[in-house]
Amino acid sequence: YVKEGDAPVEPTYDPHCGSLHLISNGCEPVAVISADKLREYDDGPAETAAIAEALMNDARMGKYVIAQEAWDCIWEELIQHKKGPITIAVRPGYEHLYEEYNFSFDMLFEMIDELNRLISKYSSDEWKTKPTAIRLVEILTEHRASVEKELEEIHTGQRQLKKKDFLGTDQREKQRKLKQPQDDETATTVVDAATESKRKIRMRYFTELEQKLHREKRSEMKQLAEMREEAAKSSGKISTNIDLLQALSDALVQVRILQDTDMIDQEMALRLVKRIRTV
Repeated sequence: YVKEGDAPVEPTYDPHCGSLHLISNGCEPVAVISADKLREYDDGPAETAAIAEALMNDARMGKYVIAQEAWDCIWEELIQHKKGPITIAVRPGYEHLYEEYNFSFDMLFEMIDELNRLISKYSSDEWKTKPTAIRLVEILTEHRASVEKELEEIHTGQRQLKKKDFLGTDQREKQRKLKQPQDDETATTVVDAATESKRKIRMRYFTELEQKLHREKRSEMKQLAEMREEAAKSSGKISTNIDLLQALSDALVQVRILQDTDMIDQEMALRLVKRIRTV
């Protein structure tokens, strides 16, 4: 279920997909398409083919789909040569849009939380064997990595939050208080509050990474159990990365302890964490 504040919301099913029977075969998707990949030069043709194949497999639409040898040509004309309708990609400055606007820590963490929820849901036993769910998890995981990268860039100062950015009410209030003229005692209180806020954000940053390693470790252990069961039948030998995952998890904890005790500074801690993530 989804929560609104502290009150749980009962799950509902769109009546158009269920009781009213207005959509044939229900509302479960037959394919998952990434609009971002559709515009990318490396992945665009394959994404176009996925759309065409989904239409061809529909008895109502298949007879209207053009021949396969023309698919790449259509994509090249629309995306590379921009001969189709006006899209966001032709907006002036679009290629630099990602660098132009930033999101606050709070908003990025909310995004990561929601992505984690969706990835967890569609990786569950109920969904994990469905090609559409597998594809969705792949896309969501890639997007989560890009959000985590943006969070790290803001945390290290590579990205600087500006007034025109998407800051949210909490971040804007923090900035407003820091800019207000104050006496020394009040200013010290605000600075201490800002420092504590940054410490909490840093702690959550490390906690997110620890949880990620923990999820991977659990997944590895589950795979290991399945491999052992299979190996027992065939008397084969198996290998695993479980020791490596444990070592990485332990290393991450040590980095956090070192920074919290001021034995290493924030920049060094983030460099070490980045190396651990890379491994």
